[in-house]
Amino acid sequence: MRPSGVAVQLLLLAFIACAVSGVQKLTVRPDRGTYLNISSSGVKGCGVCTGAGRSRRCGPSLVINHGTPVSMEFECSRPRDVFTVAIVRNIECTTKLCNGHITQADSDSLSFLDFNRKFTWNLKASAPTAFKIDFKNVGMRQINPSERCPDGHGYSLRALQATGEVAVGKYCTVGPVRSAQILNQGSFSLDVPPGQKLQTNQFDVSVGEEIKSLAKITLTLPKGTSSSELLSPNYPDSFPDDDLMEWYVQVPDKHAAGIQFLNLSEPLCLKKEAGMEYHSNFRAAVLLSLTEAQPAHIQGTFALMLRNCEMDRRRARGLSLHFKVSASSAGASVSCEVNMNNMEGLSLHIERLRPASRCEMRVNAVPKEKITITGRSYLTFQDCDPGDLRITAMRVLECGQLRDCPTRPARLLVPALPTCLPAPLSSVTWTLRPPQRGSVELISPSELLTQSLPGQQCNDGLAIRMAEDDGTTIGNFCPQGAIQKVQLHTNVSVTVSGVVAKGLRTPFGHVLDAIFKGDIFERYIFTVSPETDSPVLLATPGWPLGMKPYSTVSWIVSVPPKMDAHLMFANLSQPKCSNRHTNIRVQRIGCLEEEYSRREDEEPESELTVSGSFYLNMSNCMPEKGHFGVITKVTLQERKNLLLTIVSVVACLVVIFVIVLVVVCMVIRKKKKKLNHQVSIYNPNGTSFLPGLNGFPETHEDNESHVYTSIEETLIYTDLLKKGAEMGLYGDVDSYRPFAGHTDSKKPLVCDDGDTEDMPVGAYQQFQAPPLPVRPTSHSQCLVDNVIYQSDGEGESLPNQGPQVEPEGGN
Repeated sequence: MRPSGVAVQLLLLAFIACAVSGVQKLTVRPDRGTYLNISSSGVKGCGVCTGAGRSRRCGPSLVINHGTPVSMEFECSRPRDVFTVAIVRNIECTTKLCNGHITQADSDSLSFLDFNRKFTWNLKASAPTAFKIDFKNVGMRQINPSERCPDGHGYSLRALQATGEVAVGKYCTVGPVRSAQILNQGSFSLDVPPGQKLQTNQFDVSVGEEIKSLAKITLTLPKGTSSSELLSPNYPDSFPDDDLMEWYVQVPDKHAAGIQFLNLSEPLCLKKEAGMEYHSNFRAAVLLSLTEAQPAHIQGTFALMLRNCEMDRRRARGLSLHFKVSASSAGASVSCEVNMNNMEGLSLHIERLRPASRCEMRVNAVPKEKITITGRSYLTFQDCDPGDLRITAMRVLECGQLRDCPTRPARLLVPALPTCLPAPLSSVTWTLRPPQRGSVELISPSELLTQSLPGQQCNDGLAIRMAEDDGTTIGNFCPQGAIQKVQLHTNVSVTVSGVVAKGLRTPFGHVLDAIFKGDIFERYIFTVSPETDSPVLLATPGWPLGMKPYSTVSWIVSVPPKMDAHLMFANLSQPKCSNRHTNIRVQRIGCLEEEYSRREDEEPESELTVSGSFYLNMSNCMPEKGHFGVITKVTLQERKNLLLTIVSVVACLVVIFVIVLVVVCMVIRKKKKKLNHQVSIYNPNGTSFLPGLNGFPETHEDNESHVYTSIEETLIYTDLLKKGAEMGLYGDVDSYRPFAGHTDSKKPLVCDDGDTEDMPVGAYQQFQAPPLPVRPTSHSQCLVDNVIYQSDGEGESLPNQGPQVEPEGGN
């Protein structure tokens, strides 16, 4: 191992960017004791590959251990947007020493500069001792897990227990934390965003103490007035059951320290009690419950331990604590030099809040009640506590003519003030005054903004208030949202402050960019880019008091492809207008036709779905009574496939049609089958029988086909009579005459074996038909050979009816 002890050394042998194919290739070799873990966010079609030919292997992740060089390539053109590179090294400690230090260097890992990188050092100590990380060269300060460090370097400290990992805290450089000790096992990691070079630092690792707590954090407070905020492990989640966390606070001579709880979530204990335990060199240990008043005047160095109980997690969220340690000189004066010449044109204002306090301020040895600093000044504070003073910073940006305005945006920065000031910076205010026919454009350089409604608090310890020059609030905003840009056609003041009356942590960094631009039609314009997994709330300016008379506001909402925006208008308040009307309009970008439009005298719709990006415009009237205001909730949802829906509906209709058609056909077929068994057919050869039977019976005993109950003569002879009438063989056949001939219907009339020409012709009593025409011989033979017409008894003779006319459709 080289003396430099580089945490991770990546020997870059080749780096080839193939712009044509969109494939990025490189070869790396981790240093001894270090390995790389390259993992993706699960995007399809983008993998990391090793090898060539048949040995080529691709996947969503790749682990490279130290040793021989490994060549890899990414299958997508922008792997930095998909992959995260974790550089991991293990450090072990014996009872006397450790085999390495935490050294961060970027010289050999520049090939991954565009990737999200995470440097992790896994540390292990020999029981019962802890390992110790020393930050004395730079110092650390603890921040909320949701916050980000100004320099982009966020450090995380974790402890590994038998019950799992515990997040000890998240830290930024420059602060009072001088060292950290973790019992048994843990890790120390550094997250670096894409495009940011790694700062060169080294933190010594050594064998620590035999601690009884989860971890021990050591703080060294500076001389003068200072404060530091600390968080319990796993904050804002619960501190582990029945565990102990220790902070060791070193206080300068002739200084006193105090503890103040800022946010506390109490546990519901099943066994023992949660509390804060204080140890110092001057008195015995003191254990206070979390609901008791904490010490406000502790002399000298002390240790405080947070004890947890065995909790009932079913009925309570557990123990979490956010507290502040403050220190100030005991009755001594503090001198402080303040130089505002390099503070981006800001002026500093200090004023006393409590006239009855003994706090005394002097500027260049002259007592003052209020102090304004624009250049370099020497200040003296006597017996001043942080609660006695309020410190603010201000700056005015204005432009008379648009052509004279700067073309580059002005950066709105929170300044880093000297730590010798007895109180933290409370707020920073920028007053922006555009030309008469101009506007102000505010853009967030890193994180987008979200609108903070009454009752809501910002999570990052930073709140932004925008107001007009007369004090009318435009809106309150927080980092981490969907609002990209704000355009204002008015003078505006932007105030950045801490949340819940806390001071600003400095340096907070770059907050906004401000630039003067040309005239706009609306008074306020917001550019919004919602995300798919979180709804966006858009409130009218001045909410909940309502918009100014005749004022207009517009939101330009970008909707990703294949997505729809679902709008819900909540808390709508409409005034009674004395002049003009209020109006809410929704119009898709690039379309002339409006999707939605309502005035105050029209019935509004509470919900609306818009396909694609759109404008949401609102305008106020001159209210006679009431005010105009509304909160619009915008939620993105996947667009439904209209073609697929139409095809599905058509398919359903076709299925229904086929089912109906099958049913109708079955019914018709059944009816036809029934009718076929009920209709008799006339046989011109002189014999009638019923159709529909499967074949002819062989004997009379098998069926009764030879038996007839009655014969409907009109059905049998109508066609014959009509045909005969047309041929002039019959007379009037319109009237019915009853049949007086043979009526025995039990047996069909059949002829004997004799010659049919010798048979006598039967006579009708009431109807005498003329002789039938002579038929061909083939049609006049009796069907005497068919078993259907055979009988055991004496056959009956069919009288000779003379010549017959062959009906249509006969044999």
